[in-house]
Amino acid sequence: MHEDLSNYRKSYEKTELLISNVDENPIQQFQTWFYEVEKLGGMDEANAMTISTIGLDGFPKSRVVLLKKYTAEGFIFFTNYDSEKGKSIIANPKVCLSFFWPNAERQVIIKGTAEKVSEEVSEAYFQSRPNGSKLGAIVSKQSKVISEDRNLLENKLKELERKYAGKEIARPKNWGGFLVRPFSIEFWQGRPNRLHDRIRYTWKDKYDWKMERLAP
Repeated sequence: MHEDLSNYRKSYEKTELLISNVDENPIQQFQTWFYEVEKLGGMDEANAMTISTIGLDGFPKSRVVLLKKYTAEGFIFFTNYDSEKGKSIIANPKVCLSFFWPNAERQVIIKGTAEKVSEEVSEAYFQSRPNGSKLGAIVSKQSKVISEDRNLLENKLKELERKYAGKEIARPKNWGGFLVRPFSIEFWQGRPNRLHDRIRYTWKDKYDWKMERLAP
């Protein structure tokens, strides 16, 4: 099978990104872009991001997760700590996050180190989830091979729904959040003729960031 995709092209012409019109703090700049992307519409989940890790097998792996919170410290998402993703992060906390917002012709690429959030933060978020999502976190032994068909998961979910009917659902101890503390955040704005705008912030110290324009 062979298919030539060389004619898939798009001209990016919506806006520009200049050092003179960005915030000195990249987290604030991220917030500005996030709000603008939401306002434009056309994105089902603007908080969807790709996280890349180095696995225990030595290979990089990327997958999409949902950003649930960001602060001056960094970016927070939640997962099963015993999953392939969780084990990879615990073994090698250097990760990369990336957002692609085609409705605004924008990307954000974040390099940083991940660490577990506090039990209190994980507990508060877990309890805010719908009951179905809570039970799903208990049912799924994330990344494990399933020897039977999907009915195994569906049947376990039904059992738990009966067990926890009218009761509080406890958070599994192996489920919680990671905070990614950034040391590099790059903002990419599509421009005509592939002369895209790229501005990178690099962490210096005490919330001081070095800002540079990169060649496209």
